[in-house]
Amino acid sequence: MTHSDDALLPLDAVRPPASSKDTKGAVVPAPERPVARVVVDSPLPHLDRPFDYLVPAAMHEAAQPGVRVRVRFAGKLIDGFLLERVDESDHEGKLTPLERVVSPEQVLTPEIAGLARAVADRYAGTLTDVLRLAVPPRHAKAEAELPPSELPPSEPSSSEPSSSEPSPSERSGPAPATDEENAVVAPGAGEDAGSPGESREAEAGEGRRSAWDAYPTGASFLDALRHGRTPRAVWSALPGATGWAGAMAEAVLATLDGGKGAVVVVPDGKDVALADAEFERLLGPGRHVALTADLGPAERYRRWLKVLRGQVRAVVGTRAAMFAPVADLGLVAIWDDGDDLHAERLAPYPHAREVLGLRALRTDAAMLIGGYARTAEATQLIATRWARPIVAARTVIRGLAPRVRPAGEDAELAKDQAARQARLPSLAWRALRQGLESGPVLVQVPRRGYLPALACGHCRAPARCVLPPTRIAPHLAATLAPAVPGAAPQSRPGAHGGAGPHGMPETRDGAEALNGMTAAGGVPLRLPVAAATPMPGTPMLGTAMSGSPASGGVMAGAGAGVQSYGHDVTAGSPEGSGTGAYAAGEPLCHGPLALRAGHAAPYCRWCGRVDAGWRCPSCGSPRLRAVVTGARRTAEELGRAFPSVQVRTSGRDGVLARVPAARALVVATPGAEPVAEGGYAAAVLLDGWALLGRADLRAGEETVRRWMNAAALLRPSAELVVLGDAGLPAVQALLRWDPITHAERELGDRAELGFPPAVRMATLTGSPGAVRQMLDEVRLPPDAQVLGPVPVDESGLERAMIRVRRGGGAALSAALKGASGVRAARKTPDVVRVSVDPLDLI
Repeated sequence: MTHSDDALLPLDAVRPPASSKDTKGAVVPAPERPVARVVVDSPLPHLDRPFDYLVPAAMHEAAQPGVRVRVRFAGKLIDGFLLERVDESDHEGKLTPLERVVSPEQVLTPEIAGLARAVADRYAGTLTDVLRLAVPPRHAKAEAELPPSELPPSEPSSSEPSSSEPSPSERSGPAPATDEENAVVAPGAGEDAGSPGESREAEAGEGRRSAWDAYPTGASFLDALRHGRTPRAVWSALPGATGWAGAMAEAVLATLDGGKGAVVVVPDGKDVALADAEFERLLGPGRHVALTADLGPAERYRRWLKVLRGQVRAVVGTRAAMFAPVADLGLVAIWDDGDDLHAERLAPYPHAREVLGLRALRTDAAMLIGGYARTAEATQLIATRWARPIVAARTVIRGLAPRVRPAGEDAELAKDQAARQARLPSLAWRALRQGLESGPVLVQVPRRGYLPALACGHCRAPARCVLPPTRIAPHLAATLAPAVPGAAPQSRPGAHGGAGPHGMPETRDGAEALNGMTAAGGVPLRLPVAAATPMPGTPMLGTAMSGSPASGGVMAGAGAGVQSYGHDVTAGSPEGSGTGAYAAGEPLCHGPLALRAGHAAPYCRWCGRVDAGWRCPSCGSPRLRAVVTGARRTAEELGRAFPSVQVRTSGRDGVLARVPAARALVVATPGAEPVAEGGYAAAVLLDGWALLGRADLRAGEETVRRWMNAAALLRPSAELVVLGDAGLPAVQALLRWDPITHAERELGDRAELGFPPAVRMATLTGSPGAVRQMLDEVRLPPDAQVLGPVPVDESGLERAMIRVRRGGGAALSAALKGASGVRAARKTPDVVRVSVDPLDLI
């Protein structure tokens, strides 16, 4: 072809091929909306804002809002999420282009992005920290199994609204919710005989009684969900073996019948298993997913993708499920909102109840807060008329509640004088024996382990580790060296010859040191100096066990204890008895001592080392006694008392979801009680003082919640023995099965004293200098009250509390976030932890 022929060709034929860069190496921007706003993965508070990047032409199709991207930030390649694309940027300089799109999957929906921003502002955190909780890590294999472009078209399911109702896509938008729509109306009000929801209920469950029929406003609540309205309710569930999962599944089914999705958050995996089984039975297979942490990264991400892609519209899971990307959300529900498992352990420490409340408000969805007990926060929502109560009639409650008998009644004390000091008085023994005649019996123990707390058998001082720390800083090690070269270090009391402060000889090896130590049964723990065969433990036949704080937790009565034999641990042994010498002024561990088993030596719960040669620093006595008895020790003692009955434990080592109806003793810690087929025949709630005596603002509320969760598993009118004073408000609430009055009283007390939820509070925790510096720099609201700072523990940290009225919570969070950003920008080495409305205020 000649040069003259080239002039006859079209211009596009002779133009060089297009590339992402021009002749000078500049990136060619995307033809439309070339600016991408990206939130980068940085925890620094002063960088908590989106940054503008240039979208290259080659990434125009893949770089869509919600995808994961890689960008260059401060000279490093980091991850981020693309929030949106715009036409122009406010930045006057040159924009850095996106490095690559990690995946075309739009994992961050606009609704979840807005929710994450609101949660970060609510808790004085960063958007990046919330997105780590909201979006699970990518699993490429699970994502590639069925790409979004190859998804089959969704078939009309039974959850789609009927042709007589407009579909969600046909609605112009959510109408503003009125008080009539949000309220739980009276039964039958506003019902239409020919409504689609009513006909669907007749088709799906003809002849089946609904669990919500026991509540005066239950039927209207379901009707509101079927018709797409947004009721907000606090549900006080009825006790009984039928459980709560069936009623929750009916609420989800009604929401799906209305053409919307649902999110249900429960405390732990045991509750997820119960709800998953009920959802599968009532909703049918494939209409919901269960999200838990123990699924593994691949399966969890696979199920999460099903929700994101709209394949399922109902989700049940633990607290991470509160961010599930359910489209067209119609219901958010939380069960047992008082459980501390609903509080996130990672920054910014959001609570599932507050997150779901924000989500319901932003998406105009219904909300259901359920539980056997009621929290002060839920009562506050009712007091402000944001939510309405769903409560059964008192006659129905009395017919299903168990028969509660406190162990400290005057009539029982007259029959059994030892019941004042007994851990298991005769009333509890009778309940156990009679209950085992007809089925399983539940025994709730507040503490896990064997003997988790010990004290000196002579002076009752708490037994703490007197060994040096396992590791200390180098600059401290130099100061602890002996001042005179070759000088012998000071000996630990009881390690060498001489008389101790208790008047006992100090020449004892590790095995002899434990001889005479008092077990929880009042029987000395004899450690053989030479090898010996342990004698069998004495069975505990119907005797009372003392466990009050005054008695120190020693079992009373003949044969009540267990003779235990520890290991032959001598001073300086590899097991870390640590009875050797130590330098003057050397720091000590001071951790609490405990026992793992009846044949074990005491060990430190902080450093983990065995201290077979322990002596009380106050009186020099080597004797130990139990302060608190754990679940494993209780199961061991009950097994000796009832040798022909199977004893099953449920706790940290293994949580049982269900147990059969056969006779058995089930020893469980709070929250780990399995559901018995047909309900438990009886139950005993041990060590009520251990729950009520905690130094916690929520001690009373938490005790009522734990007791009622266990009592609700019993059969109607089954006997329940609680070891607590009948005059205490928590015991009275259980006796009358009236958690509402207890919660209202709790809310009134907190309002009078100025504690959440009547006010908003934030805590600053860190080194003393850092906390004081942040308090001096932060611009608090005018009505803010600063309490402290005060020492937290022996670690040297301090904590300050800031209190404002409820309406000033947003201003407080903004002020604390700004102060944290200033400290981060200055690269202040000491970190101050900011927590808004924490659970552990006291």
